[in-house]
Amino acid sequence: MIEARYTAVADTMLCTTLGNPGGAKVATVEHLLAALSGLGIDNLVIELDGPEVPAVDGSSAPFVALLEGIGLVRQDAVRRYIRIERALRVEDGERFVAVEPADGFEIGFRIRFRNPHIGEQSCRFELSDGVFQRELAGARTFGLFEDVSRMKAMGLAQGGSLDNAVVVGDDGVMNEDGLRFGNEFVRHKALDAIGDLYLAGAPILGRFHGDLAGHSLNVALLQALFADETAWSYVDGEGNRLAAGAPWPSSRAAAPAHA
Repeated sequence: MIEARYTAVADTMLCTTLGNPGGAKVATVEHLLAALSGLGIDNLVIELDGPEVPAVDGSSAPFVALLEGIGLVRQDAVRRYIRIERALRVEDGERFVAVEPADGFEIGFRIRFRNPHIGEQSCRFELSDGVFQRELAGARTFGLFEDVSRMKAMGLAQGGSLDNAVVVGDDGVMNEDGLRFGNEFVRHKALDAIGDLYLAGAPILGRFHGDLAGHSLNVALLQALFADETAWSYVDGEGNRLAAGAPWPSSRAAAPAHA
């Protein structure tokens, strides 16, 4: 069993990889975890028969569709949230990630690539009901043609193709159908961050911003957050503070209707 927590992160090169003390690892978890976050699912067991979560179309949309098709059940348990109590920032040169207090969960992101077909893009969303499904779930993973080749050489994205990623070549987007959003690239980076932040272990109430950042900084932010007990607290759906050891799962915790 590999626990979906930031403490289980084994690697953040090109994707987020989780592992356990026994040596088992699973890569590219972020798109599936983002779907779970967007749907408010707290409690489930995921079974895999390989070392990497399937790419499907490179976004969270297929996972969202499958989970919504199954249906969710509400469990008789209080949902626990992580409320950001003060601003916190982690930097790496000009790259940074930050969180600050907010009533709900908000996310902003900015990217800047030398490749003119990607360039500089930004986005910001308040993740109220349905926003993730409409605005972020369909944003696909992307990369330069040479980067896709490098991932395959590392044993990742072995089924990678134009069917499950946006690939940018010298002349622009190589996918025949083009982009799903005008700023799909930065929306996908926000999706990735949502998946990484799911590793906090509970929904976050706060405002997140990533600037030129990626998986490593997202995870570093969680490490810095939980190392500082003054920066966060557990609360219930009404904002009442809970003890750090409060049981998991109203607002009530949600789980898939079928395993």
